[in-house]
Amino acid sequence: MASLAPASFGAALSAARDASGAQHYPQGTLYVVATPIGNLADITLRALHVLQLVDAVACEDTRHTQSLLRAYGIDRPNAQLLAVHQHNEAEAAQAVVARLAQGERIAYVSDAGTPGVSDPGARLVAAVRGAGQRVLPLPGASSVTTLVGAAGLVAAGGESSAFVFAGFLPTKAGERDAAVQALAQERRAVVLLEAPHRIEAVARALATLGERRITVGRELTKQFEEIATVAAAELPGWFAAGRDRTRGEFALVLHPVAAAADDGAEGERVLRLLLAELPVKTAVRLAAEISGAPRNALYEAALRIRNDDGNEDDESGA
Repeated sequence: MASLAPASFGAALSAARDASGAQHYPQGTLYVVATPIGNLADITLRALHVLQLVDAVACEDTRHTQSLLRAYGIDRPNAQLLAVHQHNEAEAAQAVVARLAQGERIAYVSDAGTPGVSDPGARLVAAVRGAGQRVLPLPGASSVTTLVGAAGLVAAGGESSAFVFAGFLPTKAGERDAAVQALAQERRAVVLLEAPHRIEAVARALATLGERRITVGRELTKQFEEIATVAAAELPGWFAAGRDRTRGEFALVLHPVAAAADDGAEGERVLRLLLAELPVKTAVRLAAEISGAPRNALYEAALRIRNDDGNEDDESGA
């Protein structure tokens, strides 16, 4: 985590009160607060305000969170920090539920990023909601969306690609290899997270995906941040090329599968059959679903086919 003196955030704390203080912050509510994944300046004004307002802060690591709060100039006694982590989440959640029932406001933060994505928090939120109490999310930093935004994920046809969040791969080699082979069948982009002590083994497993591109994000938002895109087969070599490249925390994006060369031909074949019976929009939609060819390209093909046939497009019923 970047180191900044508490005085650096004095103006931010004042701005947080001005910008967020007039909003309603109900009692008996769990506030799920995203915190920076590296750079302390990536905190939101609303998060700073809520972290000052709540009666207690539930957190993954009380020492880490105390250091984070003090970096922002927020001073809380240790008694107001509640440990809620992967080893005690179920039991600790009940203690949080009891305090919410008494009307307290409680914030939950993980060590970094948005709680409940790859860190603890999901069971706590489920318990609170199951008890009929309110959960109010405060959006912010996430390594998942940070790397997706920098990866340039483009699906066949030029549209932005959908993506799947897979989190951490299995730690055992056989299970990891099986998981990678399953990922090979996923045509959409896939986001992974990994720790430094496993990243080289993960890179070797992903190398079996050959020419499929992978974007690596190392130490995102931190001083030595590094982002690179390589073919999967080249990933082990990329890590081996720099002494520091296996250090830090990692996010990886497996890019979407490129369209097969014959997708367009198959899509147009299906499209011609459908156009004989259906309006253009309906035929295009069904042809895209059947063949996997991009909808934009099929629509252009449909207009060309109708024009060549000398038919006017009938969109009735589309």
